[in-house]
Amino acid sequence: MAVEKTIRLKVCGMREAENIRDVAALHPDYMGFIFYRNSKRFVSDEFSISDDFPATIKRVGVFVNEMSQEIIRLADKHALDYVQLHGTESAEQCDELRSHGLGIIKVFTIANDFDFGEVNSYRNNVDYFLFDTKGKNFGGNGIAFNWEVLERYDQEISFFLSGGISPDNVAGVRSLKGMNLHALDVNSGVESEVGVKDVMKIREFENFRI
Repeated sequence: MAVEKTIRLKVCGMREAENIRDVAALHPDYMGFIFYRNSKRFVSDEFSISDDFPATIKRVGVFVNEMSQEIIRLADKHALDYVQLHGTESAEQCDELRSHGLGIIKVFTIANDFDFGEVNSYRNNVDYFLFDTKGKNFGGNGIAFNWEVLERYDQEISFFLSGGISPDNVAGVRSLKGMNLHALDVNSGVESEVGVKDVMKIREFENFRI
């Protein structure tokens, strides 16, 4: 009998101190903070992470086409474990940031005609890929892409799955059984309002297995 695999959870788009504490109490594996100013979930210039933030939760900073110097400054300031790169960042920039000790999650936006050959030049420069829905925004489009497209991916590098994942459609992720899926990345699909996560919705992802 095949052994079920527990999928990790990343809760992204966090910015409100009380909400961060409430979600942290659920012990997701990763928590994401968006440092892209054009995002509705931008953390603000005054943002800080509390000293009592659990060390067991990996801190992920989300950036879009930002200069390496600024990414490193913010990573040092907020003790980020990973940076998630949502733009057209090069493999060389990934390598530069990785040499600073940061984990790298490189995002690719997926449509039905996506050419997975685009990921090849990044294989030696990242820790994970993240596959998100292609839309008008750099993430946060709130809709899922056709997950069957992932059958064309060679599964060499573990990946995060993003894009409109919610309690209503998460059961469909089990169709990806056997793929190199590392974690689910949830954002708008578990919100009560923009930037505020609903703890009860997140609870529905606890111990999710495929």
